[in-house]
Amino acid sequence: MTPRTLAGHSFDRANVPLLLTLGLGVFAGALDLGVLSPALPALARSFDIGPSAVAWVFTLYLFANVVSIPIAGKFADAWGRRPAYIACVGVFAAASVLAIAAPNFAVFLIARALQAAGAGGIFPVAAAAIADRVPPERRGSALGMLGAIWGLAAIVGPAFGGLVTHFISWHWIFVANVPLAAIVIVLALRYLPASAARVRGPLDLAGLGTLAIGLIAVMAALTHLDARAAVFGGASTAWAASGVALVAFVAFAAIERRAAEPVVATALFAHRQLAVTYTLELGIGALEGALFFIPAALVAADRLSYAAAGGIAAIGAITFVAVIPLAGRALDAFGSRAVLLVGSLCSAAGLWIFANVLSDLPLAIGAIVLAGIGFGALLGAPTRYIVTNETPSSRRATAVGLLSICLIVGQILGGSLAGGLAGSDIASVAGYRTAYEAFAAIALVIAAGTFALASRRAELLRADSVSGSFREEPPREAIRKPAEAAEDRQHDQEIQPA
Repeated sequence: MTPRTLAGHSFDRANVPLLLTLGLGVFAGALDLGVLSPALPALARSFDIGPSAVAWVFTLYLFANVVSIPIAGKFADAWGRRPAYIACVGVFAAASVLAIAAPNFAVFLIARALQAAGAGGIFPVAAAAIADRVPPERRGSALGMLGAIWGLAAIVGPAFGGLVTHFISWHWIFVANVPLAAIVIVLALRYLPASAARVRGPLDLAGLGTLAIGLIAVMAALTHLDARAAVFGGASTAWAASGVALVAFVAFAAIERRAAEPVVATALFAHRQLAVTYTLELGIGALEGALFFIPAALVAADRLSYAAAGGIAAIGAITFVAVIPLAGRALDAFGSRAVLLVGSLCSAAGLWIFANVLSDLPLAIGAIVLAGIGFGALLGAPTRYIVTNETPSSRRATAVGLLSICLIVGQILGGSLAGGLAGSDIASVAGYRTAYEAFAAIALVIAAGTFALASRRAELLRADSVSGSFREEPPREAIRKPAEAAEDRQHDQEIQPA
C-alpha cells in the first residue's frame, strides 16, 4: 500500500480514515478539559460558589477519568474496539448536553463526571485500535499523531472557551462536543474494527473501589484548606476526610499486592529509580493542576475579559507544546535528570513570578511563558524515558500505564490544592497568590528530588542492560563498583515477572 505523509508522518492510505476517526474523538475528549478554564469566574457567579467548589469541576473530571480507563479497556477487550469507542463517545456527548442544560451546580458536577467517564475511555481504546490495525513500523507515528492532537486541543481549548463565554455564555462551551461526537460515531461505524480482542483477566474492582474512596476523600480534605491560617478549615469535615483517605489507601496497597491484575503494580516501586520517578510524576501532575486556575487569576487581578484570559492561557499551552520536541532532543544529549531539573526550576521561577506580579499583565505573561518552558520539559518524555529504560519489555506497558495514573492522581491533588488555597472568593487575588507560591515550592521540591535519580552514565548502562543491546561490551561488574553491580542484579530480579 502506498504510504501517505501527514504532518511529517508516513501512513498507509488505508489507515487514514481510521486515524481520522480516532483523532477526532481524542480531540473532543482533550478539548473538554481546558475549554472550561477561562469560564470559571462566570461559572462561579452563575452557581454562587467559590474556588474550593470550582476545583471539583476539574478534579472530579480527572477522578472519573482514572476510574473509567481500566473499565473501558476491559470492555474494549471483551466486546471489541468499535462498540467500546462508540459507547465512550456517546456517553461523552450525552453528558455534554446535560452540562449545557444543568440547572444547578450539583447537576453540572454529575454531567462533568459522566463526560469524563466517556472521555476517559476514548484515548486508551484509540491506542488499542491503532495497535490492532497499524503495523509496528508505523505505529509510533500513529500514536505520535494522537499526542499531537492532544497538544492541539490544549492550545485551542482555553481560547475557544474564553471566546464563547465572552460573546455567548459559558453554558455553550460544550456545544461543539455534540456535532463532533456525531461525526465520530458515524465514522466509527464504518472504519473501526468490530471484532473483539482476547479477554484479559478479571477487573480489579476492589482496588478501583478503594482507590476511588481514597481520592474522593483527599479531594474533600484539600478543598477545605484555610489559606490564611495555613491549617484545615472546617476541621470536622477535613480531618474526617483525611482519616478516610488514609484507611482507604492502606487498604488499597494491601489489595494491590494480592490482585491478579492490579490497577497499580506495586512491585515496580521496589527499585529506587522507578520509585523516585513515579513520585516525581505525582508532583509534575500537581503542577499541571495549577494551570487550570490561571485564567481565573488573570480575570481577578487584571480585570481581563474571558476571551483575553483564555487567549493568554493559550500562550502558555503553545509554549509547552513547542518545547516538548526540544526537550526530547535534550534527553538524548543530556539525560533525563538534567531535563527534569531544568524543567522544574523554570516552572518554579515562572510560578513564583506569576504569583507576585499578577496585577502587572506584561510581567504575568512573561511568567506564564517561563513556566510553560518548564512544563514542556517536565511533560515531554523524561519520565517515560526513565520508565522504558528501567523495565524489560514484559513489564513495560504496565510500567508506563502506572506513570499515567500517577500523573492524573497528581493533577487531582494539584487541582484540589489550588481550590483550597485560593479561598472562598473567586475574585480574591491574595488567594491565587498563595496558591501559586505553594506550587512554586512544589516545583522546587521536584527539583531537589531529581538528584535522587541515576546519573546520565548510569542511565545509559541501565538501558543497555535491560534491552540486552551492546552485548559485546564488558559486563557491568567490570566497569562499575561492586555495590552498583549488585544493585543492578537485585533490580533485574525484582521487576522480572513471576
